[in-house]
Amino acid sequence: MEFGFELALCAHLERETDWVLARQLGGAVAAPGSRVVDVVGVVPGPGFDDRARITERAIPTAAVESAAGVGEAVPAARAVDGHPERARDVVDEAVACGFFVEERRGGKRYVRQATRYPDDWVGELVAVENKPDLARPGDLERQLRVDASLGLFDRVVLATESHVTGAHLNRIPEAVGVWRFHPDTDEREVVREATPLDPDAPGVELLAEHPGRTDVALVSPAEKARKRRRVAERAYGKGWRTYEFPACANCAADGDGRPRCAHFGRVVDPASDCGEACPGWEPAEPAADDDDAAALRDARTPWVRDPPGAVRRQAGLDRFR
Repeated sequence: MEFGFELALCAHLERETDWVLARQLGGAVAAPGSRVVDVVGVVPGPGFDDRARITERAIPTAAVESAAGVGEAVPAARAVDGHPERARDVVDEAVACGFFVEERRGGKRYVRQATRYPDDWVGELVAVENKPDLARPGDLERQLRVDASLGLFDRVVLATESHVTGAHLNRIPEAVGVWRFHPDTDEREVVREATPLDPDAPGVELLAEHPGRTDVALVSPAEKARKRRRVAERAYGKGWRTYEFPACANCAADGDGRPRCAHFGRVVDPASDCGEACPGWEPAEPAADDDDAAALRDARTPWVRDPPGAVRRQAGLDRFR
């Protein structure tokens, strides 16, 4: 139920906003992996077009923060701080996506940024937590408390299909907005507007709760800024159509690129619903692939597929080759 709801909401937001959307991204800083946000919306900022021109992939945060600038190239071995093997992986990834340009000097590898990174490409980051059935809230209250106290995102919203009562609203932080979304009709009602948070201020991240004690971590604005860049880059490179279509004749892509099963008459989660044990399984070639997802994303969002890139030659560097 939640998977179909989540995909329907992503398809709706893709039609109704200019956001770049992604699913299932980390939303914690001090304890990475302890908080996974269902949907992240990147609202374009002034420098969005400059960012889109560089690469369709995620740019490694460590590469953006590296010693490699747009001017003089630096030795690749010293460009990125950290373990040599990890640093080498970051450099390789940055070169592969077009953010770094590499060259050889005396047999050694040097790198520089192909262009200056546009720090203003993100206008806002919006976190959406999906809970179609509020009668089964799970860990919802704690998750939203983490989001509100940490302030990593500019806005936090709860999306549900349930009727929202005053009791529901009283159980979640006041800053959290609430949407009532109906997947079958594609209607979204704003029950409560989200109150803007302050990503530039220190945050408090809830780590664990014990009887009579709550463990927290103070997160600095610099740590939040770095995490926000990572979340935005992950969202840009990943998108929301991250599932693989099953090799089944009954599963086809709907108009939004969602996997819809003719046997069950609904959107299915290929990772958990499909396979030879399914009564509707009919072996066939998958109905869609990553190219189809990319084509839809390119046509419907500000994300740019196969951009021109930003590689430019620095005057005088050829003499070192």
